Amino acid sequence: MDKSEVLKLDNQLCFPLYAIAKEITALYRPILEELLDITYSQYLVLMVLWENDGLTVSNIGEKLLLDSGTLTPLLKRLEGKGFIIRKRKKEDERVVEIFLTPTGKGLKEKACEIPGIIQEKTGIQKEDLIEFKQIIQRILSQINK
Repeated sequence: MDKSEVLKLDNQLCFPLYAIAKEITALYRPILEELLDITYSQYLVLMVLWENDGLTVSNIGEKLLLDSGTLTPLLKRLEGKGFIIRKRKKEDERVVEIFLTPTGKGLKEKACEIPGIIQEKTGIQKEDLIEFKQIIQRILSQINK
């Protein structure tokens, strides 16, 4: 095999991962706008909070692999929509905790429809999606060691 073959786009892992991430996010966009009036990034934050309400900004950032500079504007927009409240810790004013409002908690029920809609739109069987997700998680674990 010619040495330059490794540089062909068709031989790259990065490109199909980039393309699928872009396309999956595009699938979510109209669904999230219609059901919840939020962006995909805001959806990720809400999912983290639906699992564990009252996390700090840094905890959320760790879970989503986002820095506070990216996360803070997202949180401000979610707060502006009335979905979350940001509170400074009394013991340490530098630490900001994020809590869901009743409205934010109420979005969870509507959001439960989203995974099924996405699965239907991709046309992929649930078992295949689970296997694909496991492979991606193994790759992420290796990268983040």
